[in-house]
Amino acid sequence: MRNFWGTDIWRREGRSLRLTQAGQHLLAVANRVLPQLEHAEARMRQYAQGERGTLRIGMECHPCYQWLLRVVSPYLSDWPDVDVDVKQKFQFGGIGALFGYKIDLLVTPDPLYKPGLRFEPVFDYEQVLVVGRQHPLAAASHVEPEQLGGEVLITYPVEIERLDIYTQFLMPVGIQPKRHKVIETTDIMLQMVASGRGVAALPRWLVEEYAGKVEVIPVRLGRQGIAKQIFLGARETDIDIDYLKAFVELARRPPEMPSTGHGKNT
Repeated sequence: MRNFWGTDIWRREGRSLRLTQAGQHLLAVANRVLPQLEHAEARMRQYAQGERGTLRIGMECHPCYQWLLRVVSPYLSDWPDVDVDVKQKFQFGGIGALFGYKIDLLVTPDPLYKPGLRFEPVFDYEQVLVVGRQHPLAAASHVEPEQLGGEVLITYPVEIERLDIYTQFLMPVGIQPKRHKVIETTDIMLQMVASGRGVAALPRWLVEEYAGKVEVIPVRLGRQGIAKQIFLGARETDIDIDYLKAFVELARRPPEMPSTGHGKNT
């Protein structure tokens, strides 16, 4: 088949069709444009029917899921005409999912500032080392990088270049753990740490939340610790949408603070 300019889009090879280079380019463009058209069509239908629609949230922060649940629960009460959908896997990463209209908000501890996107800090936390109660480091006031050279380090399945324990603590002084083990779920990770199978790095608030259920201890990473923030990213064209703005404002409140109702009926 040829397009308007006389360029082959695909070629027949036996019983199958193979895209040409021009065809592959058109397919890539379609994959970017069609989600935007579908998003616009859904938004117009919602406006016509007086609905708000769905807030699609992407997660680039594995341990942030528990934090997100604290925000989603009061948000759903405040905005009964808005559904929430959480996505944790993206074909082209969180930034690509925002630009491709696959998600409306991105939860990330490591914002990548790009034209057309805005990131708002919503929650401060400290990244700490997690050890079992019987671990030799459990009584330490803080840990130095050299002390992890003989440890098994357990992390989420994230590139090393995006793990703070490596980029902000170990790599600057040329230290590597004895072994690096990847585990997908927080519960299993903490059970492994509690049983002495390794150490991990997680937000302090998450470790303290689990401390009553699993025998683990948070230890400061370095004398000064590692301070982090959770950010919510959105497209600049969407940042003033009422129900999206309300979610960002609610996410900034302390978890124990009650919400006050900001739905369209108030």
